[in-house]
Amino acid sequence: MTVGDRLRIVAPSGPFDKTLFYRGLSWLAERYQVVWSRGAFERCGYLAGNDRRRLDELNEALHDQTARALVAARGGYGATRICHDVDFTALVAHPKWCVGFSDFTALHVEVARLGIASLHAENVTGLGRGDARARADWIDALERPLSPRVFAGLEPLRPGRAAGALAGGNLTLLLTAAASGRLSLPDPCILFFEEVNEAPYRIDRMLTALRTSGKLSVVTGVCVGGLSDDGRPATQRAGLDAVLDCLGPLGVPILAGLPVGHGRPNRPLPLGAPCELRAAAGEPAVLIVHPPRASS
Repeated sequence: MTVGDRLRIVAPSGPFDKTLFYRGLSWLAERYQVVWSRGAFERCGYLAGNDRRRLDELNEALHDQTARALVAARGGYGATRICHDVDFTALVAHPKWCVGFSDFTALHVEVARLGIASLHAENVTGLGRGDARARADWIDALERPLSPRVFAGLEPLRPGRAAGALAGGNLTLLLTAAASGRLSLPDPCILFFEEVNEAPYRIDRMLTALRTSGKLSVVTGVCVGGLSDDGRPATQRAGLDAVLDCLGPLGVPILAGLPVGHGRPNRPLPLGAPCELRAAAGEPAVLIVHPPRASS
């Protein structure tokens, strides 16, 4: 993407804070041609309008051949209700960045099934918080997709080295996709996941289910993002203990502390990109994400 490109805003999940949305929208409009519908403000309980509204909006954005990116207004809940009915054929013919996180993981999973890269990154309301560093990282990831991205200073829970395509997102959504038969991880893959405010036993339950399902047989390494946004190290540590206990049997290297998730910072991650995980004894633990093989 470059300055002046067309960008579509969609609300496939839950309602959102209008003030943060307008702030994020205004900032985006300073750089891009932003297209959105006031239908995104509709509310149907915990959804941003009924399923038909959200599905039609998403399909229209995907079929917009002039758009270079599709960005979520917010996460919440609702994408799993429609993602299996979305017409992704237009994305194959005219690739564009699909940008968002949290509930948007459901869309990342569908895009990954097509072998197309997508961007796990702040949504519009997140950009509306006005964090200058987060905004700069967001632009850099979208406009310089061929630049390697290095995440250093990570914590090696289980040392080793691994390589594969980066895949993942929110842990709850990954488990949901697995349960519905929609999760298809690349072989080989580095699995990334983050979660928010889930008790360690619930993290244990989700990871155990994924591991015993056989879905993680292609995983060569694991990188863990934020597991809570309460800012308390003890909460994060308890979650990481559960991660190591559940995924240690995979026998693959595991890194923690990736600055990605519901807390701050939430740095962009190009899912589908080839990456390396390095956590050998005596050297800094690092995740290196290389240019995506397929991007817009």
